[in-house]
Amino acid sequence: MRYLRNVIRMPGRYAMECYLGGAAAARAGDEMSGPALLLAGPALTGSASSGSSLLAGIMVAAAVGGPLFGVLLDRSARPGRLLAAALALYAVALTAILLGLGRLPFALTVLLAVGAGLLGPALSGGWTSQLPRVAPPRALPRANALDAMTFSLAALVGPALAGTVAGTAGAPAAVAVSIALIGLALPAAWALPTPPRPGPAPPPATSVVADLTAGVRAIGRNRPLARATATSVVSCVGQGALLICCPLLGAAVLGGADRGALLLSATAASALVANAVLARRPRPPRPDTVLLGGALLLALAPLLAATGHPVALIAAMLLAGAAEGPQLTALFAVRHREAPERLRGQVFTTGASLKITGFAVGAAFAGPLATWSLPGALVAAGGCEALAALVFVCLPDDTEAVVPDLPPGAV
Repeated sequence: MRYLRNVIRMPGRYAMECYLGGAAAARAGDEMSGPALLLAGPALTGSASSGSSLLAGIMVAAAVGGPLFGVLLDRSARPGRLLAAALALYAVALTAILLGLGRLPFALTVLLAVGAGLLGPALSGGWTSQLPRVAPPRALPRANALDAMTFSLAALVGPALAGTVAGTAGAPAAVAVSIALIGLALPAAWALPTPPRPGPAPPPATSVVADLTAGVRAIGRNRPLARATATSVVSCVGQGALLICCPLLGAAVLGGADRGALLLSATAASALVANAVLARRPRPPRPDTVLLGGALLLALAPLLAATGHPVALIAAMLLAGAAEGPQLTALFAVRHREAPERLRGQVFTTGASLKITGFAVGAAFAGPLATWSLPGALVAAGGCEALAALVFVCLPDDTEAVVPDLPPGAV
């Protein structure tokens, strides 16, 4: 532990390797846990709907828990240790769910899933909010792209690993492996550098409610930050709708619903490659421009998929990934650039919660719509992405670039 702590505090590639390794392990475990629970629920309870109920509980709670966890992260003198504690509790909750399935009343198991979901934003926005403490300012754009790549890598590896482990050792084993991956991230989170302080850290003078209000106002009053947040949330509605269409597209176009997972893998691989190319550029494009371009490309992808041709479908999913990857990198860049230091964790976790909400809304409305008309659901997904681009255009960057740190008590 002492060696890892020393390494992660070193400038340069060693610190980034520890950060990225921990982030990739935690996010892969998180991406793996969803499909694993979907398989483990029916296997251990005999109810076909139990897996989806567990996953819904995690997603709904994650949408609520982000702002509160962000406040605690911003108020903590050692945010890395708080992040490690959140990861540990998340792993413990998944373990309790696994042990409780088929033994405890299912309603209690769903409550455990809700508790786990409250900590979900720690794996996404909470971890990314600490990136400026690891990467120097000049290296932050490249580090940002590498951090976004861990999301694409997790989306590519997690579901595939869940299916492989479940097929060879059973669904409970897949949940256990996802817990182990989250556990592997604990040392890297624990050893994250602490924020610099000029002197002894006084206890926070404001209430949690006041800080929550300050964080929301910081996002709403900063036009570039509000624009990026609104654009990404509306875009996530379209992405959630497209995700729900993938199994039906696999069955209708590729000959099997299980081949919808291949479409998701193609999207994740494309996002990974796009961000890898972006990270190698000495001068990356302006993130605000990438946000708009990503939404426009994502509007085209579902329309291309709606043609019903196999080649067009694969091209559409590759296009979606090539847009999603850089769009996520650009969103992180805007947050790092605009977020007040005192509210950085809250900005990231609140943004992650809003995106989860948008994704869930898209998945909810696309399910019945796709059953009625698959092309109609795809057109709706494309329409959501076009709306995201319209939101971006309608919120021009005509205010101050950065909201200054708010003084204690100012809400």
